[in-house]
Amino acid sequence: MVKVGSSTMASKRLSTGVAGLDSILEGGLVPNQAYLLRGGTGTGKTTLGLHFLTQSPAKEATLFITLGEIETKIRSNAKKLGFDLKNVHFLDLTPSADFFAQDKSYDIFSPADVERESVTQRILTCVQALRPKRIFIDSITQFRYLSNDVYQFHQQVLSFIRYLTDQDATTLFTSEAGHVTPDDDLQFLSDAVITLQALPERRTIQVKKFRGSSFLEGVHSLKLTDQGAAVFPKLKPDDFSRKFEPALISSGIPELDELLHGGLERGSVTIVTGTTGVGKTTFGLQFMKEAAGRGERSVVFTFEETEGTILHRCEGINIPIRAMVDQGALAIDAVEALALTPDEFAQAVQREVEKQNARIVMIDSVSSYNLSIQGDNLITHVHALCRYLQNMGVTTLLINEVDSITGDFKATGQGLSYLADNIVFLRHLEMNGELRKAIGVLKKRLSSFEHTLREFEITRYGVKVGAPLSNLRHILSGSPEWITPPTRLS
Repeated sequence: MVKVGSSTMASKRLSTGVAGLDSILEGGLVPNQAYLLRGGTGTGKTTLGLHFLTQSPAKEATLFITLGEIETKIRSNAKKLGFDLKNVHFLDLTPSADFFAQDKSYDIFSPADVERESVTQRILTCVQALRPKRIFIDSITQFRYLSNDVYQFHQQVLSFIRYLTDQDATTLFTSEAGHVTPDDDLQFLSDAVITLQALPERRTIQVKKFRGSSFLEGVHSLKLTDQGAAVFPKLKPDDFSRKFEPALISSGIPELDELLHGGLERGSVTIVTGTTGVGKTTFGLQFMKEAAGRGERSVVFTFEETEGTILHRCEGINIPIRAMVDQGALAIDAVEALALTPDEFAQAVQREVEKQNARIVMIDSVSSYNLSIQGDNLITHVHALCRYLQNMGVTTLLINEVDSITGDFKATGQGLSYLADNIVFLRHLEMNGELRKAIGVLKKRLSSFEHTLREFEITRYGVKVGAPLSNLRHILSGSPEWITPPTRLS
């Protein structure tokens, strides 16, 4: 497995403490630069700051400068998320509880210069004493209230950033970006800009600028969990490749292999389309059964069934699925579509391919996977995932369900047919008052195929595929007619 285009500077980077974010930043943060972390309230800025500070080696001092939330509350929340802050120093610049009670030489309406002088001196004293290598400031927006005008604020922040950089510190500072307090000036002053958003359907993170480094562009998924933040980079299929032999893989059923002229090509994408209950998943599991016999691993990502349901069903049709799972030849991942973002799901697929060496991946089904997209373009995400799997030499099976039981033949109904190297369709037939099934191949990009249809049957002895239905007409109408009397599969 090879990931192409990875940065050679990764060893010189500072980790953010979040693996996915490090990947987006091509290895992490460039030392001695200033990074702007911008977003609205509750987008995860402070959590990312805690990751950043606690990633520092124990011998290096780190500093958390807070102007919005008091230290005790930050420590309490950090403890709940599992952060160890024993090596993190705090400079709490929030107003004390007795701010209004005590007699002051100035009040809340006094000139900003009075307060600014006090704050500046406290920061200088703390930085000079600690010499921290990592500094997190939450939030620098508060400094606006200590400046008389925009120009003065600009000059103060620029001077502040240069001072911290001269002290050999890598600084991450937050901004409460919004219409009332725009932060265009801060974006200009920063070496990198990282934007967080909390949308109704998901959280996102995006790097919009990174001086002196390339980065993974686009909007990526972010999750806040009980262990902190998790980032899932958008899959870029062209960054991955693996050498493989484009051999045919057999189904283990001679008649089915005849229909496919030998089987499915390794590294190909096959859409298996048909109505509910017609045998699409079983078709895919048949190829996985044969792969297990060759010592290869397969994985099923099912959005529709539980693992127990699949195990129970396969036991009744002569597919030794429990043995396959126990031997590590098969993994069944029952996915809750609404619990995963597309980027998170793609990362789960990557783990199976790159760490477990899965050679066949089945997604069951595309229509249910579409639920996790939540308003995004389905084709964009499926395209990236399929191209990645092709580049890695993985045989991909996309299970696609169509609505009509008989008649009104449709290949996919999702606009995905261009992605497929192969399209295999299964459909119900009504013959002499009995519901039967047929299988055919609509497309095979890399080789020829049999242009007939065959009867497809699932029995307690396994999958059976009959001889070509040469004497049957109007099959795709759903109500075929026999030229000669039919015979059942034996």
